[in-house]
Amino acid sequence: MTNSQTSSETLSARQQAIAPIAALAAAGDISRLNTAINQGLDAGLTVNDAKEVLVQLYAYAGFPRSLNALGQLMKEVEARKQRGVQDVVGQEPARAIPTGDALLTAGTANQTKLIGAPAKGPLFKFAPAADQYLKAHLFGDIFERDNLDWQSRELATISMLAALQGVDSQLQSHVSISMNIGITAPQLNELAQVLADQVDAGAGTRVGEAIKRHLSTKTPK
Repeated sequence: MTNSQTSSETLSARQQAIAPIAALAAAGDISRLNTAINQGLDAGLTVNDAKEVLVQLYAYAGFPRSLNALGQLMKEVEARKQRGVQDVVGQEPARAIPTGDALLTAGTANQTKLIGAPAKGPLFKFAPAADQYLKAHLFGDIFERDNLDWQSRELATISMLAALQGVDSQLQSHVSISMNIGITAPQLNELAQVLADQVDAGAGTRVGEAIKRHLSTKTPK
């Protein structure tokens, strides 16, 4: 299920493997991404799991880094095949992606479920095209692809944003979204540690601080 909401205190090996792939791809660190891809596939990610993460990257770090990372994934899958490693390809989306007005409607509904309320604010009134692109392209085209669950997509998104500078507001929003769809604070703290250990200390720190800020808003005064 795309919006499956399971609750746990720890991340699975597969979920942990998403973090360095997403973060290093966002940072454009292709040499280290190669290692992360190998470790991720060995940990149980399918080729299509990794592909979905790196396609989604375009929404947060742009097509150049997304395409470069996908090219590296393609090369590494072929190299593993030449070494006799038979990676599981994984699932394709089980349903057709809507188009036109239906896509915008689906994306708006997905965005509302993820956030927990309709998205609104002066920025969207100032730049309605950006609002439409978010709903149709990100929450529509991408989040309608049900071969990667929403929790995995949010773990990837947080990892991508943690690897970038100057996007603290967006990182904060996605920490909130992740907890709204069932990712727990201990899991997010574990994600922060994975990023600190396998990407860089700054990425882990940014996630840790975002978690603290989110939890502070939920503490009764």
